Amino acid sequence: MYKKLLFVFLFMVISVVAAVAQNRSLSTTSKRAENFYNKAVDYEKARDFDRALSLLRDAVEKDPNFTEAYLKAAHLNQMMGKKEAVLQLLEKALADAPFSAARMNNYYTLAELYFERGNYEQASKFYSFFLQAEPRKMAQAERAQQQIKTVAYAIEAMRSPIEFKSEILPETVNRFFQQYFPSITADGKQLIFTARKGADRSQDEDIYISGQVNGIWQAPVSISSNINTPANEGAASISGDGKTLVFTSCNRPDGNGDCDLYISYRTGNDWSKPQNIGSSVNSRYWDSQPALSADGRTLYFTSNRGGGLGKEDIWITHQNDDGTWQKPSNAGAPINSAGKDMAPFLHASGSTLYFVSDGHVGLGGLDVFMAVKGEDQKWSEPQNMGYPLNTFNHETALFITPDSKTGYYSRQGETGADRIQLFSLVVPAQWRSREESTYAQGRVFDADTKKPIGAVVQLYNVKSDSLEQQVRADQQSGEYTVVLTKGKQYALYVTAPNYLMNSLSFDYTSSNALTPVALDVYLKPIKAGASVVLSNLFFDTNEYKLKPESKTELNKLISFLQLNKDVKLEIEGHTDDVGQEQANQLLSERRAKSVVEYLAQNGINSQRLRSKGYGESKPVAPNTTEENRSQNRRIEMRVL
Repeated sequence: MYKKLLFVFLFMVISVVAAVAQNRSLSTTSKRAENFYNKAVDYEKARDFDRALSLLRDAVEKDPNFTEAYLKAAHLNQMMGKKEAVLQLLEKALADAPFSAARMNNYYTLAELYFERGNYEQASKFYSFFLQAEPRKMAQAERAQQQIKTVAYAIEAMRSPIEFKSEILPETVNRFFQQYFPSITADGKQLIFTARKGADRSQDEDIYISGQVNGIWQAPVSISSNINTPANEGAASISGDGKTLVFTSCNRPDGNGDCDLYISYRTGNDWSKPQNIGSSVNSRYWDSQPALSADGRTLYFTSNRGGGLGKEDIWITHQNDDGTWQKPSNAGAPINSAGKDMAPFLHASGSTLYFVSDGHVGLGGLDVFMAVKGEDQKWSEPQNMGYPLNTFNHETALFITPDSKTGYYSRQGETGADRIQLFSLVVPAQWRSREESTYAQGRVFDADTKKPIGAVVQLYNVKSDSLEQQVRADQQSGEYTVVLTKGKQYALYVTAPNYLMNSLSFDYTSSNALTPVALDVYLKPIKAGASVVLSNLFFDTNEYKLKPESKTELNKLISFLQLNKDVKLEIEGHTDDVGQEQANQLLSERRAKSVVEYLAQNGINSQRLRSKGYGESKPVAPNTTEENRSQNRRIEMRVL
């Protein structure tokens, strides 16, 4: 009996001591506030958060400085997902309270909430308090350290804004509740984008296209009934010539994962039925946000598949000559980071990559970055594109035209927080691609019938003897578009079965302004007497030795002869009328012979070849101007 009474006595003492200790841990001196608080704790344990919050409001009415009541209310609101209430309550609890290591989690939460709203100074203050408390969770500690660096960058960026002029696209384009992911053809005449009619993410996403007529964007229409379906189609990218479309669609029967990439081709005005781009590219994970190169043969995209550097990474794949796609490779550092790296856009020149990331130092959320490809074909360290394009909010994809003068992007509009609209901007110098580009556009015809024909159009960099673009002229219209970049000398080749190849030359190495080129190409059927100028064979003045830049043309000629084994050619040399006639005759003979010798030395039977010089006897233009004389200085091939 004695032991039982002793146990009861000790229990009562311990309870009183615990109650006193609990009371001492509270900052209030109001008994009624303390009572409300203790009852709120009981209701919290019973998961009745509404009653608990009501009692906590009563507690702070009795004592407006009751720190623990504010912290408890903040905790309950956080569990209920009410961020604004959490922010207000933590501000009241911690704004003037002395530092306490026990409140490290509150410091971290408040710092994150301040950062989300762009209150950089307060965010930095509470991240510092959190780190001062010596947290054990390394992931949070590392993020806090990174966020302090971000804050410092953001404050400095806001002191030195990059000004740009922006304007919303007309309502004829922004006709939907949300429109985003703009992409434009090289000639700037077709704008495609993703649109959703409402804010609900369950609503259908489709791809729309708007044409530009006399500088005015027309009302957008569905890109094609072959492409848009009851499923979601979006985040599309179009090639420079407007003939290849890659887009994202999710949960299709033929899909490999959550979302896959699909491809469609345009012939005339009709788009083909989209095909899954293939298991060589798509994974069982999320694959989205494609970005095509100008010729549609290189594809950048976003994926959260394994093997990357972060949460979402940018990946790259290339198209084979048979239309299949290679296994993607990770873009790697310095493009990809430990965070999210998404929404790539490759400028038409191929030399500048734009994307969004939260893994590189920025202003918070997803910022827009740009990287430049060097002579070693490696990407530079990404550069943040600054304030006010980037803010504490998530930014979206940016598209910049080939001439680097105009950009297109989407952001929340002025008519509601959930409304997303398309904008254009004048690109400031800091954001322009390292290389400006323009385009050559025309049609391919049969030289005899004058009817359009399908053909392969290849653009080579003469200096590096490398294929930079390959497109197909439309089978119905003969239309083609290629992108030309400033500072380069190009050889353009147009080929089709049973026709002589046609070669053209574009020299943009001078400082002259880039201008679009309109150029129709006429292919001559292979038959005796048909001849074409070989426009990309180069000699020094009064010399007959072929310059290294001629290699591309010579090798294309070899390929033509290998494909057409019955063809025999005469290689003809021609000059202008400058100098002595006899010297010009000898020079033309030697130049033609140099070409034949190269072909024979590289596998072409010499019995299929002969050379002849015509000197200045067959001009194609009067020798009255330098431009005309340059036309007369030429090498032709003629079918025997």
